[in-house]
Amino acid sequence: MRGVALGICPDVTLADITHEIAPQDVLGGALELAAAYKYFPPSTVFLCVVDPGVGSARRGLAAEAAGYRFVAPDNGLLTMVFKQTAPAQVVELTDRRYARPTISRTFEGRDRFAPAAAWLASGIEVRALGTPVTTWEMLDVPEPRLNGGQLSGIVLRIDRFGNLVTNIDRCTFDAFAAGGATAIEVDRQRVATLVDTYAEAESGSACALFGSSDHLEIAVAGGSAVDSFGSHRGATVLVRHLTLDT
Repeated sequence: MRGVALGICPDVTLADITHEIAPQDVLGGALELAAAYKYFPPSTVFLCVVDPGVGSARRGLAAEAAGYRFVAPDNGLLTMVFKQTAPAQVVELTDRRYARPTISRTFEGRDRFAPAAAWLASGIEVRALGTPVTTWEMLDVPEPRLNGGQLSGIVLRIDRFGNLVTNIDRCTFDAFAAGGATAIEVDRQRVATLVDTYAEAESGSACALFGSSDHLEIAVAGGSAVDSFGSHRGATVLVRHLTLDT
């Protein structure tokens, strides 16, 4: 993919977000992309390939959103970006001039997506790549919700340090916590304390804090929350108000 891109646009600067997305984990890719893209320079082109449907009838897309451009399979990989900022335009990759002459059924990242991204980097417009579309695949990503006087969420992702990153954002948490002191649980296990930094917690102890994505995460100071709690993506996270008997 790098070779193809450099062959089309030799002056392009290539920067990797990650190669650590688990195979077929489209949601994982969508979350990582949404956490990173806004910190790149305006007009950056993002070539995004987590593609279990490679070679099938699923479409390839190019899109412009928030002043950035994206090339990806139409499988929900752009869900979190589009939730944050509605796309200004989206096209299906139909113009074969901007793909390799022969497209592998098992490596469209090299033969369709990398060329399209490189042509964007070289200066062509998104609309030149194909046919405008008005619908695209979106993943069903759970939102935090109030349920019986408690704030309920889930673990959305587990980072490389074993931190459990939830779908509870700071604004939602703060609005709920304004009602008084709170207790936090993951999979019915109590988390010791809410801190501002990992260093505030005692070594080896569990804590909760708001990470760089401004979402509540469960961590273990100097350790791994996923190992300590035995949790997984989708694990239940509860925030409830403390009472005299809790």
